[in-house]
Amino acid sequence: MRTSTSARVGQYAALLAYLAFLALPFLWLLSTAFKSPRELGSPHPTWIPRNPTLDNFRQAFDEQPLLHAALNSLLAAASAALVAVLLATPMAYVMARHRTLLGRAATGWVVVSQAFPFVLVIIPLFLVLKNLRLIDSVFGLVMVYVVWSLPFALWMLGGYVRAVPVELEEAAAVDGAGRLRTLVSVTAPLLAPGIVATALFAFVTAWNEFFFALVLLKTPEKQTLPVVLTHFIGAEGVADLGPLAAAAFLATLPSLVVFALIQRRITGGMMAGAVKS
Repeated sequence: MRTSTSARVGQYAALLAYLAFLALPFLWLLSTAFKSPRELGSPHPTWIPRNPTLDNFRQAFDEQPLLHAALNSLLAAASAALVAVLLATPMAYVMARHRTLLGRAATGWVVVSQAFPFVLVIIPLFLVLKNLRLIDSVFGLVMVYVVWSLPFALWMLGGYVRAVPVELEEAAAVDGAGRLRTLVSVTAPLLAPGIVATALFAFVTAWNEFFFALVLLKTPEKQTLPVVLTHFIGAEGVADLGPLAAAAFLATLPSLVVFALIQRRITGGMMAGAVKS
């Protein structure tokens, strides 16, 4: 009993340490966003601003088109998430239900492709988009985001499809339902939590993406929010720390909200699966 209590205390301590490790950068960003220039330049930094100010937020909006960049990010991320889910859902169903040698090889390739670094694919992607005249195009960027998020969407949705009992589809077929009606009326509703979670993951991935947007978008009016954040760093590498922290804090909020929604949906899907079984 004493050993079990010690192990539990150790687990909670490790969990708290991990949560603190994750929270510290965000808390530092939040603190910096509300500090005055005098506090930011102080040799004795503090966690809590002595004289909180909103000047950094005003300066950030005055210096850079944050709202326009946020709309560009929203358009690219939402479009990429929608297209990725529309493509991944039927593909994941086929790969999960028809586990042939080719299907297993495709699944393995999907997993391996996630290890490819961005720099390995940027040159082929750039040449393809250039031939299609989609350089400096939000549509071209959406295509890249779809291609990049599709493997993970397939892997994630495949797990949800395998969690749906085949017996339900077989029972629907015995009752006279065709393949299409079975998919629409039986399988698709059970996959709804997985589809939503996959779409949100694809959205967050595209919202936070920086490298592809930096390389593929040249016109300032088309740049996304992560690229615009770099404009707070001067040519000599000196960052305008207060406005940068304020803008980065605002850019982080949508991701936090979406992740909160993801957690709720995933939990709902797991509970639904438990009830069905």
